[in-house]
Amino acid sequence: MKKFRKVLDGLSSSSPGGVASPSCGSAAGTPTAHAPTPQDIHVQETLVSENFHICKTVRHGFPYQPTCLAFDPVQKILAIGSRTGGIRILGRPGVDCYSQHESGAAVLQLQFLINEGALVTACADDTLHLWNLRQRRPAILHSLKFNRERITFCHLPFQSKWLYVGTERGNTHIVNIESFVLSGYVIMWNKAIELATKAHPGPVVHLSDSPKDEGKLLIGFESGTVVQWDLRAKKVDFRIYYDEAIHSVSWHHEGKQFMCSHSDGSLTMWNLRNTARPIQITYPHGKILKDGRKESCKPILKVEYKTSRNSEPYVIFSGGLSYDKSGGRRPTLTIMHGKAITVLEMDHPIVEFLVLCDTPYSNEVQDPYAVVVLLEKDFIVVDLTQSNFPIFENPYPMDIHESPVTCTAYFAECPPDIIPILYSIGAKQKKTGYSHKEWPVSGGTWTLGSQTYPEIIVTGHADGTVKFWDASAITLQMLYKLKTSKVFEKPKVGEGRAGELVEEDPYAVQMVSWCPHSRLFCVVGISAHVILYRFSKHDANTQIVSLEVRLQFDSEDVISPSEAENNPCFSDPSSHSPQPPGSPGSGTQDSLPCLKVKNRPVRMPPGYQAELVVQLQWVDGEPPQQITSLDINSAYGLLAFGNCNGLTVVDFLQKTILMCMGTLDLYGAADPYQRLTRSPRKNRQSTSDFCMRGLSHFYSDSKKRIRTSYQSLTELSDNQVSMDMERSKSPTSDHVNGHCTSPTSQPCSVGKPRITGVPEGPRLTRRGPGRPPFRKAQSAACMEISLPVSSHTEESRENSFSRSRSSSVSSIDRDTKESVTTLQFGESYGRKGDALPTACLWVGTSLGVVLLLPISIPTEEEERMEEPITMGPSGTVLMLKGSVLRFAFLDCGGALIQSPYEVWRDPNGPEDPDRPRRRKLVNFSPSSSQEACSDGHLAVVCSEKQAKVILMPTQAVLFTHNITESSFLLRADVVSVCNSVCLACFCANGHIMTLSLPSLRPLMDINYLPLTDLRIARTFVFTNGGQALYLSSPTEIQRLTYSQEMTDNLQDMLGELFTPIETPEAQNKGFLKGFFGGNAQTFDREELFGEAAAGKASRSLAQHIPGPMGLENMKTAAGGVVGDLARARIALDQRGERLGELEERTALMMNSAETFSTHAHQVMLKQKDKKWYQL
Repeated sequence: MKKFRKVLDGLSSSSPGGVASPSCGSAAGTPTAHAPTPQDIHVQETLVSENFHICKTVRHGFPYQPTCLAFDPVQKILAIGSRTGGIRILGRPGVDCYSQHESGAAVLQLQFLINEGALVTACADDTLHLWNLRQRRPAILHSLKFNRERITFCHLPFQSKWLYVGTERGNTHIVNIESFVLSGYVIMWNKAIELATKAHPGPVVHLSDSPKDEGKLLIGFESGTVVQWDLRAKKVDFRIYYDEAIHSVSWHHEGKQFMCSHSDGSLTMWNLRNTARPIQITYPHGKILKDGRKESCKPILKVEYKTSRNSEPYVIFSGGLSYDKSGGRRPTLTIMHGKAITVLEMDHPIVEFLVLCDTPYSNEVQDPYAVVVLLEKDFIVVDLTQSNFPIFENPYPMDIHESPVTCTAYFAECPPDIIPILYSIGAKQKKTGYSHKEWPVSGGTWTLGSQTYPEIIVTGHADGTVKFWDASAITLQMLYKLKTSKVFEKPKVGEGRAGELVEEDPYAVQMVSWCPHSRLFCVVGISAHVILYRFSKHDANTQIVSLEVRLQFDSEDVISPSEAENNPCFSDPSSHSPQPPGSPGSGTQDSLPCLKVKNRPVRMPPGYQAELVVQLQWVDGEPPQQITSLDINSAYGLLAFGNCNGLTVVDFLQKTILMCMGTLDLYGAADPYQRLTRSPRKNRQSTSDFCMRGLSHFYSDSKKRIRTSYQSLTELSDNQVSMDMERSKSPTSDHVNGHCTSPTSQPCSVGKPRITGVPEGPRLTRRGPGRPPFRKAQSAACMEISLPVSSHTEESRENSFSRSRSSSVSSIDRDTKESVTTLQFGESYGRKGDALPTACLWVGTSLGVVLLLPISIPTEEEERMEEPITMGPSGTVLMLKGSVLRFAFLDCGGALIQSPYEVWRDPNGPEDPDRPRRRKLVNFSPSSSQEACSDGHLAVVCSEKQAKVILMPTQAVLFTHNITESSFLLRADVVSVCNSVCLACFCANGHIMTLSLPSLRPLMDINYLPLTDLRIARTFVFTNGGQALYLSSPTEIQRLTYSQEMTDNLQDMLGELFTPIETPEAQNKGFLKGFFGGNAQTFDREELFGEAAAGKASRSLAQHIPGPMGLENMKTAAGGVVGDLARARIALDQRGERLGELEERTALMMNSAETFSTHAHQVMLKQKDKKWYQL
């Protein structure tokens, strides 16, 4: 009977748009037994499952591990292939499309069907793909898989439907682009070389048709052999043999000579009149030594030989430096223009480059105007029309990875004035010296969508920089850049502890907190420091206030269960008297932070200006543990942060520390756990041994976990996730669920000013045993996640911690492994008996405990700046399964209550003596949010396992939902979607889930992606409007939507890749030049390569695979006016082809009828005079 009731309860609450009330159970969980259920809590929920759908929107950043490049000179769009099988197609700003091969094979080469809206990709799995670009999201039309040969090079002549494919065996095959089948015409390697040649010529490295005659195909082999093949006669015109391997070949536009680049750093020029030897051999960067020998040079990987109408030809190549010079020099691109040689040094190795020309015809004067250079980690375009060869300003966000991304934040529906002001300030930071011409990659069309609102993405980086990006309308544009390292003195080599940090990333940003309304910005760094910034439009010359905090607690201070019965665990903060740096027991070398703040007035430009720095100190030769949680509130003037040792609250208006307490002290007398007596540590060595014990002591036997660690976000390489049962290498720290925990616990002292001139002892010059490793080659934002591998059914009891943590387990260090994982300021009820809401700080810990700290703040502004603020634990304790991740507050009508904030005012603006500036606060009190229920609000608490909705101030748990049993959540946010709110969750098993509020009814659960790369876990974040993002690679940000409404409107927001443009006509070269053979000779490739002439290719050689989108579907997929024009054009072309075919068939029928009539007439004449017996 109980089971039947549960089924009925689930059915009653799963109906769309149901009313959430505590008396109505749900599939998400039934109301808590014996808990009060007020009758006035009735929320009309409007969200249903149909409101949600997962869809990737756009990818920003530099293509990770690029491999190749292609450009359409008519459409003016550019494509980049990557090692992971991705294709990035770029046009004018706003036209940015990402597509992915399902196989994930590396893209070896790209070939545009120029001005046809199609692209051919050759992949490392020896498959050719034809992509349709006449739609906003490209799709594969055909695929051709080679079974017996490896693809090495492809070439598609302009306005041809036949693709030449060179293979590793030296053969050349021909593919029909329209049908994507092989032709029977094959150029075998043994027919291309002389019969007397015994050695194999090697793979095909170059294919191109002669500009003078399209019937001549130039084939370059790796060994140094070059052959010109006559396609009509099926024979070789000439063969060229050279001692050095060939890397590339480039024609002169007249088709009379060509240039080759070789592995010895040489360039050879060949004339078709005399192919016995090159007419010119040059070593551009090689010199003749004293003994007459040539300097050995690196290979020239690619050369482009382009002619110009008004000047000398351009010879542009990559590589070729001498080995002596290249040892200390960066990769180079050399531009030879006449006698002038310009060497452009690059910051990264060159992957490929292309020379952009005005004409798509290879037999016309090229007139190059730019060079596109694809580097391993950058993308630049060089202007060839100016003598100093400046680069173009890149309109794409290709510099996201300028310093590795360590954290992300996403803000939707920002105040409308914040983006213009950030852009105006950031415009002054831009570099100068760019080319004044327009960006040459200007293809496609893009219009601003109808449903756009201000969005900002904030990225923190390993070098301490923070970047603000305008993310409105699915674009990304740099707004403002903030360098947090300018707050500190530069560490010098050999200066004690500062010297240790020279090779590391001491300024790496770990997390950020931003209030767009008050424009307060807070940064947490890897060196256990917090920086508070205020925004100003004016310059300032101010002194940065520095506070130092001792947040390290000794094991001797842990309260045993017997002591807890007699004495409350809460100790007055005043009892923890601060120890001066030089006092006994602290050591002068210990009470110092990791970094030194500038102690002189600093000139700060307009923008974000540092006001306060809070740093954690070293204690007993051990570094401070990393900060794991942060929150700031401009209305209260308070800043709170916590780590594995405890919690610190700072009054940034009075520049004082209000509270610095250990996690155990926060419980007061309401500690729900039986704390075991800890054996005091006798020396540092015993502590290290004690801390290196396995994690199995920390978790119960039913919850053993595998440690999963991943390489830092600072490493630009994707490595396999390493599964490890060991602890972190740091013997005094342990990372659990992304948060650092430590067995040490000691009272904290209020920060004192740094004492300068004190010599540092030898303990400071070595690396502390607990120092978190954050070298550049390792982790600048390391995060270690524990994945559950075994799970047993546990008894779920309300108001109790349901993870099995039996007191019988004999782990002596279990009780202190509790870190502060999340913090939230807000108007709430600190105690059950409170009648009115007050300022409170909600604290969540890694043990699933929720603590409330009420705060007493003076109301008058004068008193606020002078009177002290009082706060302390209230004894309120709530418990959930797993580490607490997120807090949010709803009014009794289900609307989200925002945190109070202070309206921004310029701190350095001119003052009006008649109207003194006063703080203007905006307060969203739950008592004023809804008159019908003025005596409370709802608190949403989400942990890595569970979510609860709690009625305040009674603290009654109204709804509970166990989100996952076998995994755990990495991210949870309460967001607004479709004029309502929901709880969005990202799980470690790759699932994205949404739950209704307040009933916690499941709305969506989709397996989005397996968590193969734990970089995603660090950077995944939700925001309002049904959007989210994560770092898909070290260089790219992937945005996605989980809203059905945005998915439906996505087509209108994306740019069009293809625009109908008339193909430019070939130049008329005149009668005399054409008469003497200057014009290119055209020929019918269909006649040579078609099935009628060449026959069918072997079926075992290649397999045709129809794409998911056939040619017929392609015509109907393109949307918008451009798609209609494209479809009309295709229809006209096909109609013309059908009419042509009809005319040909009619002519054939007429010829056949005439022939039949003639034969019939001849037979009649022949048989006319014969008798019947002669027949």
